[in-house]
Amino acid sequence: MVTTQLDIRKLIKEYPNFPIPGVLFRDINPVLRNPGALKYMAEEFKNRLSGRKIDLVVGIESRGFIIATAIALLFQIGLVLIRKAGKLPGKTIRNSYKIEYGSDKIEVQIGVLGKNPDVLVADDLIATGGTAIASANILEQAGCRITGFAFAVELGQLQGARILRDSGYEVNSLVVYD
Repeated sequence: MVTTQLDIRKLIKEYPNFPIPGVLFRDINPVLRNPGALKYMAEEFKNRLSGRKIDLVVGIESRGFIIATAIALLFQIGLVLIRKAGKLPGKTIRNSYKIEYGSDKIEVQIGVLGKNPDVLVADDLIATGGTAIASANILEQAGCRITGFAFAVELGQLQGARILRDSGYEVNSLVVYD
């Protein structure tokens, strides 16, 4: 599959002081609204990750669901969702974590992952890495092997991707802000 080069950075909109003063929010909604850009992102991840064993794509709430779905469709594999705590029925594995401006809890349903799958974790953005590390902890506790992470945007100055790499995970980011 050949991907035409596209600069999705030009589509990302910036909102200073959102959601709190001092935070520069980088919004990928304009990227998602553009079908060519969304297709480009999925194809670029497929190109970068082809040849790796991936049984499932795991999407992190909420924009990660969109990116994970696009990747899963191209790889023709299943999708599992990591949700904010309290949004999933049945028994779950839960983890608390800190993010750049607060804390939260995420969870995944027990049993939806199957037996020891190789998973790719996808989200829209990596900042401090709190959500990604919490997701990795949940998935490994459930018996998964993480083949890598796929992010549309990486905020390099916040060091989340570096923390993941230093922990032995492969990180693929399409746009990196230093």
